Amino acid sequence: MREWDPIGVAGVPEAADEYDGYVGTVYVMLMDQRAGKERIAAYLFDVATKHMGISAHASVAERSDNAAAVLISMRSEFETH
Repeated sequence: MREWDPIGVAGVPEAADEYDGYVGTVYVMLMDQRAGKERIAAYLFDVATKHMGISAHASVAERSDNAAAVLISMRSEFETH
């Protein structure tokens, strides 16, 4: 979730659990539903813009895409655990 970080709290110890409420859904999408990058990125973008109130701009979309790509690339690692 460091790649996504729409509110810029990475590195703030007091906010270490800030995105925990979204991790479960992302994990289910990634592992159980076998969702692709586009669907995961769309979910992350919606969370940032609709739930967190971040303005929908290119950097939010780019961060969402990048985070989704990282998650997809890690899918096989999650399968071994």
